[in-house]
Amino acid sequence: MTQTTGMSEPRRAFTGLMTEARGKWGWFVALGILFVVLGFGALSNLLLATIATIFYIGVLMIVAAAFQIVHAFRVKNWRGFFLWGLGGFFYAAAGTTIVLDPAVASLVLTLILAVFTIASGLMRLLLSLRARGDRGWGWLFASGLLTAIAGLAFLLGWPLNSLWLLGLLLSVDLVFQGCALIGLGLQLRDTR
Repeated sequence: MTQTTGMSEPRRAFTGLMTEARGKWGWFVALGILFVVLGFGALSNLLLATIATIFYIGVLMIVAAAFQIVHAFRVKNWRGFFLWGLGGFFYAAAGTTIVLDPAVASLVLTLILAVFTIASGLMRLLLSLRARGDRGWGWLFASGLLTAIAGLAFLLGWPLNSLWLLGLLLSVDLVFQGCALIGLGLQLRDTR
């Protein structure tokens, strides 16, 4: 039993949540195992995983567009009503295009991913050079360098890698999330 006397309210709430989570450690492990299995399943067919990722993005954009258009009509007395509605319409058009032509969407999204990955790596490199002399700046430099190299590899492999790269990222993410959930569940079990 946890002693909560003399604790602040947020601390008591956190302690209560952790006590509840410890009692459900098995669910964390089960969910983690499911994520790992799904990740390896996606890894076994990267093209299908890429298409699933594209459809997921497209459907989310369509749903978000519907909410934005509804929102526009709910605030039609506002000055930006037309822009809210137009933005929702364009978002719906983009989402529909993604769902109707996942191959082209995969090409575009992979190219955007490559460019943004390179840009992110370069920004971290610049930040690390500005922090040179500070403790740990080398880690930031290494992170930026690896990210920029990965982005460059994505860009050099484009357009061929657009058939599998997004699926690979989904697979890796699912496996890492699954491993983290398994680790968290086992840690919660051990602290019971």
